[in-house]
Amino acid sequence: MDAPNTDRDFLGYGGHPPAVRWPGGARLAVSVVVNVEEGAELSLGAGDGRNEGVYEVADEVVGARDLCMESHFEYGPRAGWPRIRAVLKRYGVAATLNANGRALALCPWIAREGVADGHEVAAHGWRWETHAHMAEEEERAAIARTVEAITAAAGAPPRGWHTRSATSVNTRRLLREHGGFLYDSNAYNDDLPYLVREDGADSLVLPYAFDTNDMRYSPGGGFVFADDFARYCIDAFDKLYEEGEEAPRMMSVGLHLRIIGRPGRIGGLERFLAHAAGKAGVWFARREDIARHWLVAIGREDLIRRALGADAAKAAR
Repeated sequence: MDAPNTDRDFLGYGGHPPAVRWPGGARLAVSVVVNVEEGAELSLGAGDGRNEGVYEVADEVVGARDLCMESHFEYGPRAGWPRIRAVLKRYGVAATLNANGRALALCPWIAREGVADGHEVAAHGWRWETHAHMAEEEERAAIARTVEAITAAAGAPPRGWHTRSATSVNTRRLLREHGGFLYDSNAYNDDLPYLVREDGADSLVLPYAFDTNDMRYSPGGGFVFADDFARYCIDAFDKLYEEGEEAPRMMSVGLHLRIIGRPGRIGGLERFLAHAAGKAGVWFARREDIARHWLVAIGREDLIRRALGADAAKAAR
């Protein structure tokens, strides 16, 4: 029987990834991603067409402003971010702040504090919304607006992009056209960076993960106690660390200010970081640094030059 016609890649590296070694001979690159979304959620109070319906509960208020939902999101910048920031400092973890443009326009101090701590500020879209059905011009404008807001708050443009859930079929091309992006994280299909060719051009993808992610504290997600997050992430870490003896591996750990930043959950992050930081051969890295290292290692510095310009790319090595 003939296989169905598809442009999807089910093979990937086929068990034979490039012979890339992480800095210092590390077995495993651990990417901690702190999602900064608060203030970018859909809200009638912000002029959006509807309210967000998923937070600590699943309950969308229709036709009226949802002050309950808004206050749940406000917890992130007010209490969650200081708590998460302190834990990352304690373990010396360089993270990626995956930020919505509108969130940083409302909470610019998060970007300033993150940069001061050595974190990367990447782009998570203008609003906390999918791009799947966006018209091309609408998405182009959203990318430009996001970059402008992040640059103003962080003092430098974002080098990475991650749309909430589904992208459009145009997203990667529009990111290349805008320029300045080294990578996107709009995939969940591997434990390593990889190149994808679309419209005759290559883009670097740093896959993300929904399992090693505090979003599983959301209704129906399966996590309840702080130790649920710690145990799951430690099990994933241990397996990737074991595999990293033979080939490079990358682990993404997804955090949200309003979720893991709660006092009953933050201990899960602390326990995971204590375990991971106690192992030799672990590289806690910003996604931008992973992208740069991978592109140089596989001989694709042309993609760095394409994104940053020849002089900037040379200076950044």
